[in-house]
Amino acid sequence: MLSRIKDLAAELAPRLIEVRRHIHSHPELSGEEFQTAAFVAGVLSSNGVHVKENVGKTGVIGELEGNGDDKRILAIRTDMDALPIQELASLDYASRNQGIMHACGHDVHTTVGLGTAMILSKLSQELPGKIRFIFQPAEEIAQGANWMVADGAMDNVNSILGVHVFPSITAGSIGVRYGALTAAADDLEIIITGESGHGARPHQAIDAIWIAAQVITTLQQAISRTQNPLHPVVLSIGKISGGRAPNVIADSVRLQGTVRSLHPDSRNGLPSWIENIVKNVCDTYGAKYKVDYRLGVPSVQNDLALTQIIHSAAEEAWGGDRVEILPEPSLGGEDFSVYLEKAPGSMFRLGVGFTDRDINHPLHHPKFEVDESAIITGVVTFAYAAYKYWQLNSDTTANSSPVAVSS
Repeated sequence: MLSRIKDLAAELAPRLIEVRRHIHSHPELSGEEFQTAAFVAGVLSSNGVHVKENVGKTGVIGELEGNGDDKRILAIRTDMDALPIQELASLDYASRNQGIMHACGHDVHTTVGLGTAMILSKLSQELPGKIRFIFQPAEEIAQGANWMVADGAMDNVNSILGVHVFPSITAGSIGVRYGALTAAADDLEIIITGESGHGARPHQAIDAIWIAAQVITTLQQAISRTQNPLHPVVLSIGKISGGRAPNVIADSVRLQGTVRSLHPDSRNGLPSWIENIVKNVCDTYGAKYKVDYRLGVPSVQNDLALTQIIHSAAEEAWGGDRVEILPEPSLGGEDFSVYLEKAPGSMFRLGVGFTDRDINHPLHHPKFEVDESAIITGVVTFAYAAYKYWQLNSDTTANSSPVAVSS
C-alpha cells in the first residue's frame, strides 16, 4: 500500500504545486474564505468525494466512503484562512490580495488535505471505514473549529488527525510530539479606573497609568514566584490604551493581552490568581478595576495511539532519520484542540524549511516561504497514516461510537 500511495503522490505532485500556488496567490481572511472554499469543493467533487459546503460558515466537508463494515469515522482536518500581512517575498505567485498573505502555511495545509483526499479516493475500495475531510475556516482567530463543531463536523467521528507546517524542520522531515503539542490560549482585559488631575499635582489624583504599570510589573514578577515553574505560564500585555493629554493624570487605562498555559490545573487557577493581584495593587493605591478573563482554545493534547500511528507511518515512508520526536511543546495556540473535546486526535509538524538557505523565516513573517517538496511528504504521511488507522485495534479507537476525551 505504501508504494502505491507514493506512486500516486508522485503523479499528483505537479498538480498539487499548481493547487498550492493558486491558493497562495488568492489568500482570504478568517471567515471570508469564499473563493478558497469553492475551489476546495471543486477539487474534492472532481475526485469523487462527497462534498458539503457552507459548514461552519465558510468551511467544507468532504466524505469518502470505505468498502467495509468498520463503523469508525476518521477525520482529517486542515485549515484555509490567511493573515492580514502584506507579503514581501519575491515570488511569481505571491499574494494578489493587498495586505493579505498565507504567512502561516494554511495554503500548504489545504493542499495537503486535498492531495490526501485525491489519493485515498483512488484507494477507497481498500478502506474499511469512512474518512471525513474537514477544511476549516478562521483558525487564525481561533473561532473556526467552534463553528465547524457547532455545524456537525465532528458528529460520529471517532478520531481526528491534523498537521501544521514548521519552518525550523527541514522539508522532507516530520515532527511528532507525544502529549501536549500547543498551549491553551486565553484573552485578558484589565480596566483600571483612577481619578484625573493636573500633571503637576499627582498627589491630588489617582494615576491610572502608574497603577497599570504596577499591575503589569507585579503580574510578571509573581509568575516566577507563585506559579509552578514546571507548568509554564506566559502572560503578555500587548496593548495599552489610556490618557487624555500629556499634562493630565489619566483616570482610566485599558490593558489587553494573552495568557498561555500548558497544564489544565494551572489554567483553571489563572483567572482568580490574576484578579487577586490586580485587586491588591488597586486597593493599595485607591483605584478601581475590572478583570475580564476570556477562555480561548485549550491545549492540544496528542493521543498516544494516534501519535504512534503517525510516527510509524512517517518512519516507514521516509526512514527514521527523517522523523523528529519533538522534545518540547509550543506555547502557540491552535484550535485543533476544540475537536479533541469530541474525539481523540493527533497533530504532526510538517517540515517546510529550506536546506540551502541561511534563514528560514518564521511563521507570520512577511517573507515566510516554504519548500514545496514538503507537500508530498505531508500527503504521503497523511494518506498512509489513514490506511494504518484501520489496522489499529485499541480501546481508544476501535469502538463503533466516538470516544470523548478531556484536553
